This record gives sequence, structure tokens and C-alpha cells, in this order.
Amino acid sequence: MRLRFWGVRGSIPTPGESTVRYGGNTPCTEIRLGNDELIILDAGTGIRKLGDQLMARGQSVHATVLITHPHWDHIQGFPFFKPAFVSGNTLVIVGTERPEKKLSEIVSDQMNRIYFPVQLNELKATLTFRPVKDEQNLDVYGAKVRTMYVNHPGFTVAYRIEFNGKTLVYISDNEPYDRGAAASLENFEDLVKDKFEETNGDPNQRVFEFCRDADLLIHDATYTPEEYVDRVGWGHSHYLFALRVAAEAGVRKLCLFHHDPNHSDNDVDKIVKACRNEIKRMGYSFECFAAEENLELEL
Repeated sequence: MRLRFWGVRGSIPTPGESTVRYGGNTPCTEIRLGNDELIILDAGTGIRKLGDQLMARGQSVHATVLITHPHWDHIQGFPFFKPAFVSGNTLVIVGTERPEKKLSEIVSDQMNRIYFPVQLNELKATLTFRPVKDEQNLDVYGAKVRTMYVNHPGFTVAYRIEFNGKTLVYISDNEPYDRGAAASLENFEDLVKDKFEETNGDPNQRVFEFCRDADLLIHDATYTPEEYVDRVGWGHSHYLFALRVAAEAGVRKLCLFHHDPNHSDNDVDKIVKACRNEIKRMGYSFECFAAEENLELEL
């Protein structure tokens, strides 16, 4: 598998001098399988530049877009994804939905004529919507893809992608699950809470097992531990929890993701340094780095 990050920022785009190195676009990651099939993780603002590059190749685009959840920062780039406007292209969109709203409606709502000049049904590409039904296994171009609900407001999933002996786990938005705190939080789905509550011992064990032995774990590390104290229930992790997930799961590489919009490049540098110091102190063996736009990796 080959990866390229097109957007790594959380919550809202943050252009400006202080975010040039890591980037200000919201989540989007390109994955190329060994046969060059295209999987796209999330459709934040980073997907616009990915679409531009795909169009510049002069070839038809056939891709599967795996959306973790429909918060703005994970879908807001889709209306600007040029391949969706071209006949002959095919896009399969995978993601969660709600009992009262289908996946296709969730995507099309942001393109309502009140908010956007082109409606979903006017796009020329062939679009297929594949709703995630609970936790399940999918086959995507020969890759084994598993989903798991994570601790974030709304129905939010992680993706585990296994292909040709390599494993990537993508957990863009996830908060440490604490039974005491969860009891007072109303913005989380009961079905998801039940998944964690049914886990024996530490409820986060289900996350550790989902990530087990991954070659690369891309995990939410939005906050510092100090910032997280005042943000319990917002649905995001601090970097020490990301380190713990990586350690407990025995992953080979940890990529810190979903950078806080208030964190400058220098702030992210400090977080990476703190993580590496903690890894050394604890005797962990995995590599740790921060996601940045245009960074390319190969597994």
C-alpha cells in the first residue's frame, strides 16, 4: 500500500503562515493498493487537491471513498472534488448513516441549493452509496476492510485495511472511553456506548485489539493532555492516549493525526518531541511522527 496525505487538520481549515508545514486542510488520505486501485479516506477539504491531481492525469477515476463520519471537516471537500463532475468516473461512497437519514441524503444535504450551486443529482460521475451497517467486514478491490465504532459523537467508525500482508488502521476521531464520564455525556450514541460498556476490563481494549499488530496506525491526537482536561466529551484524544493505543496494540508506526486548528506548526513539533521523549522513557519500540500534507508513505 502507498499513502499520501492531502489533509490532516481537524475541525476547520486553517490556512496561514503558522500551518504551512503540516498543512491546514481537513482530513483526506489517498491509498493506492498494489494494483493501483484507489481508496480515499475521508472527504475533507484536502480531497479538492487530490481531485485536481487525478484530473491532471487524464484518466478515468474509479475510487472508493471511506468516510469515518459526516461531520463537516470529513465531508466538506466532496462538493469540490472534480472527478465527481465527469461522466465515466465511478465513485463508491462508504459511510455511516442514521435511522432518520440515509448516507446519500447526508452527502447531498450539504449540496442543497441553499448552500451550494450544484446539487448531488447533477453530478455526472456514477455514484454508489454503501452504508456501513454496524461493525462489519468489507471487500474493497481485494483488500479486507473492517469497521469499528469509536468513541466520538454520532456514528463514527475506524477502518482497518489489510492488503498483501500489510495492515493500516485509520482512527481519525476517537476519545478515550471512561465509564464514569460516559454516563453523563448525552451527545454519544447509546449503541456505541454499549459496545464499549460490554468490553471486559478496560473498555478501550476493543480499540487496542482492532489495532493489533498494524504496520501503521493513524490516530487522533488532537490535544495535549493539559488541553484535554477541559475538553472531555468533545470526542478527541490527547497524544498520550494515542501512544497508549500504539503500545497496547503492538503497532510498528504511529502517525499523529487530526491536528487541532489552534496548533501551529511549532506546536505540532513540540507534540512530536514530547511523544518521542515519552516513547524513549517508556521503552516503546514503535516509530512516531505527525501527519503532514503531501507526506508519502509505503507499507
